[in-house]
Amino acid sequence: MAKLTKRLVDAAESREKDYVIWDDELPGFGLRVFASGKRSYVLQYRALGRSRRFTIGLHGVWTAESARQEAKVQLGRVAQGDNPAEERQLDHKAITVRELCTLYVNDMNAGLIRGKGGRSKKSHTIATDTGRINRHIIPLVGTRRVKDLTKADVIKMMNDVIVGKTRMSEKTGKLRGKAIVRGGAGTAARTVSLLGGILTYAIESGIISNNPAHGVRKPKDAVRTRRLTEAEYRTLGDMLRKAQEDDKFAPSIDIIRLIALTGCRRSEIVGLQWAEVDAEGSCLRLIASKEGMSVRPVGLPVVELMEERRETSTGTYVIPGYGEDNAFGGLPRHWEQIFKGSPLSDVTPHVLRHSFASLANDLGFTEMTIAALVGHAKGSVTSNYIHTLDTALIMAADTIAGYIAGLLDGKEFKQTAYALDRDSRKAALARFLLKAAGDDEAEGEEKQQLAA
Repeated sequence: MAKLTKRLVDAAESREKDYVIWDDELPGFGLRVFASGKRSYVLQYRALGRSRRFTIGLHGVWTAESARQEAKVQLGRVAQGDNPAEERQLDHKAITVRELCTLYVNDMNAGLIRGKGGRSKKSHTIATDTGRINRHIIPLVGTRRVKDLTKADVIKMMNDVIVGKTRMSEKTGKLRGKAIVRGGAGTAARTVSLLGGILTYAIESGIISNNPAHGVRKPKDAVRTRRLTEAEYRTLGDMLRKAQEDDKFAPSIDIIRLIALTGCRRSEIVGLQWAEVDAEGSCLRLIASKEGMSVRPVGLPVVELMEERRETSTGTYVIPGYGEDNAFGGLPRHWEQIFKGSPLSDVTPHVLRHSFASLANDLGFTEMTIAALVGHAKGSVTSNYIHTLDTALIMAADTIAGYIAGLLDGKEFKQTAYALDRDSRKAALARFLLKAAGDDEAEGEEKQQLAA
C-alpha cells in the first residue's frame, strides 16, 4: 500500500495477472493494473453487506488526483445509501455495440488503446480501424446490446462482410477523395479481429465478462506471393526512365526506387525524414515504423541516391511535398498513372517489398538476415546493435540493392558498377570493419591490414 501519485502510477509495471495497488490514505481507493499494461482507478466499498467494486476510469483520462476526488464523491453517495457499481452495471447492460465503439474510438484517439508491443496505435491504423468500425461493424451489429451479442452474431457479421453486404463507395474528407468498400474474406477476417479487440476492451471496462468473438474461425486471407522476376525488374526500370521525361513524376520515381532497393514499407519511405538517414552508418534509423524504432541497413545505391537528394534538399523530408514542409502526398496518383495499362499493372509497393525479400533469399541470405533488412519484428534491430551490423547486414543490403539497381538499369548483375568497382567496395568494407572494431585511435598500419 502507498499513496497513489502520478509517479507511482506511471511506474506501475504489468504482470502475468491483473493486480491492484491500494491507496494508504483513502480506504477502498486503488489502481488496477491489467496484464495488458492498461491501468484504471477503482473504488472498493460495501453495500447491503456485500463488497462491490466501482471502476472510476482509465489512467490517462483520469489523473491520480482527479480519480481520488471522484472516489470521495462516490464514497459520499455510498454513505447516503446509493450503490454506484450497481447503477453503472445497469447502464452497461443497456449499452449498444455502436455506443461501445464510440467509447473505444475516443480512447483510441487519446492513445489509450495499445497495439503491437504495447505501443499506442499509429494514426493510419486508427484511420483504418475507424473505417472498419463505421463501414462494417456498426452497420451490421451496431444496434445489438453488447451483453446480448453472441458468437452466432459475430459469425453472421463476418459472412455478411465476405459476401459484400457492406459494399459501398463514399467520399472522404480529402479533396476528390473516395473510399471504395468491397468486403471479401480478408476484410472480414480483419474486421472480426478488430471486433474481438473492442470486446476485450469492454471486458476490461467491466461491461461484459466474456468475449463472443473468441474462437470464431476466420477465413484465411489470401497469401500474397506476387514477386518481380528479373525481366520484370528491367521492365520496371524502363517504365521509370520513361516516366522521368515528365518532371512531375520525379519524387514518385525516387520513392519507387527506394522501396525497391530497401524493401521498406511505402509509409516508411514516404514519411522518411533526414533526421532518420544515417549515411555514414549506411542505415536508416526509423523513429516510428510499424515495429516501433527500427534500424535498417541500406546498400550503396541507396546511400548514393540519398546524397543526390541531400544536395538540393532544405526541408525535413527526404521526398518533400509541395509548399509547406511536409511529406510528398502524390504517390498513389502517380503510381496509377505510371503503372496503369503496363505489364506491371498488378504491382503494388508491397510487391516491391516482397520481391526484395524474395531476391535476398535467392541470393542465399538467411531468414533472420532478411527479417532484419526489411524490418520484421523477429529480426528487428535496435540502434544499440548497429556496430555488429556493419560487416554482415550492411554488406548484405549492399549486395541485394546492387543486384536490383543493376536490373533496373538494364544491366546484368556481374556488370553493375557495384560488382565491378572492387576498390570502392573494399574501401566500404574496411570502413565498416574499422567502425565495428571501434578504430578511432587505430594506427594506419592496422587500418591497412584490415582493408587487405
